[in-house]
Amino acid sequence: MRLNYGKTFLLGFGFFGVSVVWGVYNAFVPIFLSNKFGLAPSIIGLFMTLDNIAALFIQPPVGAWSDRLRTPLGRRIPFIVAGAPITAVAFGLIPLAAVLPLFVACTSTMLLSAALWRTPVVALMPDITPSEFRSQANGIINFMGGVGTIIALQTGGILYKLSPNFPFWMGSALVLFAALVVYLFIEEPRDYQQGETQPGMLASLREVINDADKSGLRILLAIFFWFLGFSAVETFFTLYAKNHLGLNEGDGATLLSILPLFFVLFAIPSGYLAGRIGRRTTITIGLVTLIVMLVLLYITPASALLTGIAPLPLVGIPLEEGGTRMLTLAGVLLTLGGIGWACININSLPMIVDLTNAARLGTFTGLYYLFSTLSAIVGPNVNGWAIQLTGNNYNIIMVLSPIFMALALWFMLGVKRGEAVTQ
Repeated sequence: MRLNYGKTFLLGFGFFGVSVVWGVYNAFVPIFLSNKFGLAPSIIGLFMTLDNIAALFIQPPVGAWSDRLRTPLGRRIPFIVAGAPITAVAFGLIPLAAVLPLFVACTSTMLLSAALWRTPVVALMPDITPSEFRSQANGIINFMGGVGTIIALQTGGILYKLSPNFPFWMGSALVLFAALVVYLFIEEPRDYQQGETQPGMLASLREVINDADKSGLRILLAIFFWFLGFSAVETFFTLYAKNHLGLNEGDGATLLSILPLFFVLFAIPSGYLAGRIGRRTTITIGLVTLIVMLVLLYITPASALLTGIAPLPLVGIPLEEGGTRMLTLAGVLLTLGGIGWACININSLPMIVDLTNAARLGTFTGLYYLFSTLSAIVGPNVNGWAIQLTGNNYNIIMVLSPIFMALALWFMLGVKRGEAVTQ
């Protein structure tokens, strides 16, 4: 038995589409809220959690629903076919909204429709992949997702300078393309029983909480805390780059694109690394790496972070008007962050789904999103208030984030299950 690379890469287009949308959303919606509508950092933080609040109530139940759904298209594909076109249209309208209520209407429609199909498209990976290859397959899928994030930040940063509308329109087009690829080329397995009934999401959560060794609960809590740290940095990085480092919005997004670039480059190797040394050990290495990166970003002066190291096309930033694009010290640290985040993110979902059987993969994928979404709600709010209470000191997020990562590390050290099962 071996991994089907072709099918896995094609499935990766689904996550590619999701990542383009959220990359553009997280990079540029805070800029719209600050520059166009004049909102304070705490209000921006609250606004950036509205999508996660909606997702909290949609993604986990949809995952469980998709386990029970039986249609000629399968269990997961119907959600993609229904949700992706609505997402594309609403996303393209966001930059055209001239008043805040219309802006909220567009973003709300986009986030509700995106939440409808995100869990099913991710659950397709364990559906079509045996346990022993899920870290490797998730590496490939996240490679595709990372490519989507890079396009969102790198190409989006360039397009934003031409027009703030263009990154969103690019995202809409790529979402439609990605959904079409999954619809045309991915065939779901049909080996589940037609009449079977499975515990719902809440029953499955109680099962995880009451489990004797608490491995499932510890993994879920670790996921909560590392996303708490990471989502806060991701949400405020363009404003951090503008206010702390003195970069413009486009160059801030370009600088941030170094992290997903190295996430992409290390996504597949991290899956294979977990296959050799174990998922928990690989995640632990990633958490330590991120903690070191964040602490160094905090203690290093802004002027030193913008020290040029070497010329770097595309993802480098010009240190003077019209100058050569350079890899900076901040870029080097974000390189480490990308590698560390790959070690964590590639192997966490496989650990969760290997706590259950094939019939409940959507439900446990929903549990993964329940805890990651909760953290995405709390993170921007905590950090938004921290920024505001420290006199708009955007560097404060580099203090709180490693604390959350350290808590995640503590929980992971007690995990005993979730490794690959050889079939």
